[in-house]
Amino acid sequence: MDLTGHWVGVVAIGLFVTAYSLVITEEFTHLRKSKPVMLAAGLIWGLIAFQYAGSEQPDAVADAVHDYLTEFAQLFLFLLAAMTYVNAMSERNVFLALRDWLARRAFTYRTMFWITGVLSFFLSPVIDNLTTALVMCAVVMAIGQGNPRFIGIACVNIVVAANAGGAFSPFGDITTLMVWQRGIIGFETFFALFVPSVINFVVPAAIMSLAIPSGMPSQPGLNDAVPMKRGARRIMFLFVCTIATAVSFHNFLHLPPFLGMMTGLALLKFFGYYLRITFGPTEFDRKLYGEIGDISPFDSFREVARVEWDTLLFFFGVIMCVGGLGFIGYLDQTSAYLYGQLGPTIANILVGVISALVDNIPVMVAVLEMDPQMSVHQWLLVTLTAGVGGSLLSIGSAAGIALMGQARGHYTFFTHLRWTPAIALGYGLSIWLHMVINRGFDAVMP
Repeated sequence: MDLTGHWVGVVAIGLFVTAYSLVITEEFTHLRKSKPVMLAAGLIWGLIAFQYAGSEQPDAVADAVHDYLTEFAQLFLFLLAAMTYVNAMSERNVFLALRDWLARRAFTYRTMFWITGVLSFFLSPVIDNLTTALVMCAVVMAIGQGNPRFIGIACVNIVVAANAGGAFSPFGDITTLMVWQRGIIGFETFFALFVPSVINFVVPAAIMSLAIPSGMPSQPGLNDAVPMKRGARRIMFLFVCTIATAVSFHNFLHLPPFLGMMTGLALLKFFGYYLRITFGPTEFDRKLYGEIGDISPFDSFREVARVEWDTLLFFFGVIMCVGGLGFIGYLDQTSAYLYGQLGPTIANILVGVISALVDNIPVMVAVLEMDPQMSVHQWLLVTLTAGVGGSLLSIGSAAGIALMGQARGHYTFFTHLRWTPAIALGYGLSIWLHMVINRGFDAVMP
């Protein structure tokens, strides 16, 4: 059925717009973002099923729900494993030790601006852009005490760098992960976006660095050094092995990547068991670490419980909401206009601009559900624009929204907006560079 002109379709659009308006205003309402989209998803599919109940194909709705549930389940299990590893490294003080080491260096404000930006760019492809932004924000907050101007500009730089770095890796952003899991772009193909991503970060960073105050930080940093806990380095090694397993399962065994991630999660749990039964420094630990400080036990299930469940359930709500709108017929109409009349290049550039206003996750979900017939060159373009387009505004990415809360008063919507022209210049140059250097993918269809 085409329900786009039916009352069911109109109500469904209203439900989604209302739900996502509540998501955007989460900072002010303090209503967790998963709640409105989950409710909207249930109501949208309930209305569709009600309309189909008396038709000749009453089971069509249930079949569609199962398809979208399978898509979410793969994303959920992948992220569950990745988030648990990140939580485990956080519990073992990996990120605190990094923050402490940087805060104690005798770097100038401008040098620290570039260090935190470069680290954000290269960390986000591995531990995702949100986690990277939070870690680097803690660094600039520690060293920038008494200098709100430095903190504000450095936070803008971190958001831009983290989003740009996440665009050329399947693990750097939810949007790239969804594209990779769909099998549209191969793992190694994402790295064709490396140079455009660098330009997207470096151009606005170079402009913003001119406004960084001169001199050295007046604060010496933290009072006490923060050592990593026992097993931290081995957990980092297991995380690398887990990523390699996920890639190998997908590329060589043609298995879904989440299966490799869950296998790696099992390794973390076995290692957690080893840490628990050998509670206390072993001879191996003394050789590796010297004098052992904190040897507190490790509980892998506790790290699973600390996963950001609000975010995971938010993905469920978004995927099911957009899936419902697609089932009604709205995505076919949108795809016909964007990719049929405007053309894929203009459409994919607009996707990035829309991502700055709405967030890239529902936008990319919609593009994937439209499934336009595009070359790999165009799929790379939409992956790039959806990933870095959110940097245009502070509300356009999870990294920006998180930092507005963490650096409240220093990094705000208007602090970011002041540098939007410079960020837009980097956005435009990265698109142009991709169109020039990656044109060889034009003839390759997914």
